[in-house]
Amino acid sequence: MESRAINFGAGPSALPTSVLQEATKGLLNFKGTGMGIAEISHRSKEFTAYLQSVEQNIRKLLDIQPTHSILFTQGGGSTQFSAVVLNMLARHRLLHPQLTDEDRVLDYVVTGSWSKKAAEEARRMGGSTVNIAADSRKYSKDQKSFDNIPTADAYSFSNDPALIYYCANETVDGVEFSAEENSPASFPFQLLPRNALLPLVGDYSSSFMSRQIPHLSDHAIIYAGAQKNVGPAGLTILIVRNDCIVDVDAAARLGAIPVPICLSYKKLADHNSLYNTPPVLSIYITGLVLEYMLQLGGLDYYADLTNRKSKKVYDVLKCGENKGIFKGKVKEGSGSQMNIVFDVLGEGLLAKFIAGAEERGMKGLKGHRSVGGVRVSIYNAVTEEETDLLISYMEQFAGQHKVDKE
Repeated sequence: MESRAINFGAGPSALPTSVLQEATKGLLNFKGTGMGIAEISHRSKEFTAYLQSVEQNIRKLLDIQPTHSILFTQGGGSTQFSAVVLNMLARHRLLHPQLTDEDRVLDYVVTGSWSKKAAEEARRMGGSTVNIAADSRKYSKDQKSFDNIPTADAYSFSNDPALIYYCANETVDGVEFSAEENSPASFPFQLLPRNALLPLVGDYSSSFMSRQIPHLSDHAIIYAGAQKNVGPAGLTILIVRNDCIVDVDAAARLGAIPVPICLSYKKLADHNSLYNTPPVLSIYITGLVLEYMLQLGGLDYYADLTNRKSKKVYDVLKCGENKGIFKGKVKEGSGSQMNIVFDVLGEGLLAKFIAGAEERGMKGLKGHRSVGGVRVSIYNAVTEEETDLLISYMEQFAGQHKVDKE
């Protein structure tokens, strides 16, 4: 087989080579049907059985209880910016039909580009008041960068909001809520009411299946685009608490915003995610990835792997900082384990760093166009050996170049 590039891109991401090889078989003949997975009916008994197995493996890996349903849809996380608002406002309307739109509050924790976009979409849709429960830019060095996760004293949650939104990992800005509950950078679950059905919504697109999700059972909705850790682009996975799967048409009759039929969680749930044609090929490859993950030991294996890879990258970044070549963009303790961002100092050295990486078969290291610099995305399928090759290159680069200090 021809040598493959090392994909450090932020998404669509790397996929395990063995999974891709297995997928080629299914493209020609899925489950002995004589038809490829891209050709077969989504209502065939073979595919519906496969879809059920994908759900079961997600439940197994994340220990999801029957209190939550798993739904498969399309449109990515950006579509869920709208869908979560519509479905949770419908739920709130059924619970509190007497409230005015202004009295229906949506709490947003803004820690990066994606949570900022989610809050903007909520405002655009109307039907509620958007409250920014925390904005990490206030605590940045320049008062405008997303370079930190706020500490617990920075949050101001509303009383009985229709939803509380946060993004677990920000791919553009490289910040992530810590999984360690005693960390100052962890999400402040302790500030939320206890023994209540919380309207908590988590965007886990870029850290999904890299480790367990803290307080998963307390969430109303968790969603994730598959194209970071578990599959190709095209599939969005939803984990929805059953009390949030509501009759949106009944809510509309009470004055709620009508929900487009393919954004209704109830419609998806009632039809086992088969109301319309789902992203069949994406689901197939995702299923193969999940089976592969279980064979390797599940999320315990991947959490350990992620910890080792990210520590190595942050350690070499620190060494490069000490030499004046690299400069991290995120405050210590708030950095993402999935997307590590930094600048290369010195005139022309950023372009030289990217070009040198490309020559060594390392792709996708250029930072997001809105922030520049370097972004190292080390999703599940990026191996420790591939990460070590990047480490060696960063060490070599830092040793070969000097930046004049004025």
